[in-house]
Amino acid sequence: MSQNTHAPETDLIVPLPGEGERWDPYTIHTHFFNFAVPERALSVFCYIRYLPAFGVSQGGVLAYTGLDNITTADMAHHDYQMSMPWPTIEGNRFTTANGLSFDFTEPGRTAHLTYTSEDGNTSFDVVAEAISPLAVRGHVMPGEEKHRTQAPGGSEQFMHTTGELILNGERIAVDSNSMRDRSWRQVRTEALSANSHPPIMWTPVYFDEHFAFNQVGFAHPDTKPIWGPAFDIPRDAPTHHFAWVSRDGEVRNVTRVYRNDLELHPILLAPTVTEIEAEDDRGEVYRLRGEAIACAPLPSWPNLASFETLFRWEDNEGRVAHGVGQSVWNTKAQQVMKSHRGWRP
Repeated sequence: MSQNTHAPETDLIVPLPGEGERWDPYTIHTHFFNFAVPERALSVFCYIRYLPAFGVSQGGVLAYTGLDNITTADMAHHDYQMSMPWPTIEGNRFTTANGLSFDFTEPGRTAHLTYTSEDGNTSFDVVAEAISPLAVRGHVMPGEEKHRTQAPGGSEQFMHTTGELILNGERIAVDSNSMRDRSWRQVRTEALSANSHPPIMWTPVYFDEHFAFNQVGFAHPDTKPIWGPAFDIPRDAPTHHFAWVSRDGEVRNVTRVYRNDLELHPILLAPTVTEIEAEDDRGEVYRLRGEAIACAPLPSWPNLASFETLFRWEDNEGRVAHGVGQSVWNTKAQQVMKSHRGWRP
């Protein structure tokens, strides 16, 4: 059975509580875009996180290159604010207090992304155009599926992004394929105990119009991951909680994912070389290998270790693509993992 797609107008869902309504304080809406310049090992993270119960937002822009970003201050550019007013909304355009703007010129299809830093030295003006269906996304963080009373939803879509980035005064052309996603009315708690799952990684990658792949899950216990002693995982338990492929424009469910992390960042411990075998609901099997060319910590979830990695991907048919992976884990995993800094197989 093919996976559902969303209506275009879901791009614009960012409601506030109505008069007299009380929403869970952990309710969020999000808009995320990414674009990259692979030949420069450069990736740009763009994010708005809405907190409707409080009427505030957070987010901004991170631009990072290479593998030596240990803190946000190591990045080529970082402007992420944890507390901002509700974004200004004019028609289909959402603009944050720190200058990031997403204008859905054709919802479900095209978005105009702009940003200018406070000092004017970093900015971008790019257009993101859909190259895959607007796929219905399941929950990203384990535990979100338990909160259904507010009709939560989410979507994911691969985009072709073109335009210009000015990074610290240098003009750089942008022409990349990447993923964008969003959530609405999701309850994503920040409690320390909420994310007691094994380290997960989200790995969207678009090869061409014939094949794109995405999954959220953890390395298979049989691969003996370094976090293994912290978790008791049943042998027959699935290692992914959301996955799909797009084959010639048709979105299919993925029934099995087997991931093996071959190398980790020596300090951050995020996967830098990973292999994935996946099978879809038609019985077709896919094999991918990703090698990191850039990596950086993300500031958006303070009670978690979270990282984004720009991978060079190659599949079993020799196709090559670039795409980001986002890794997340909490202190339960970190207390076991940190003794393995410098780990190699």
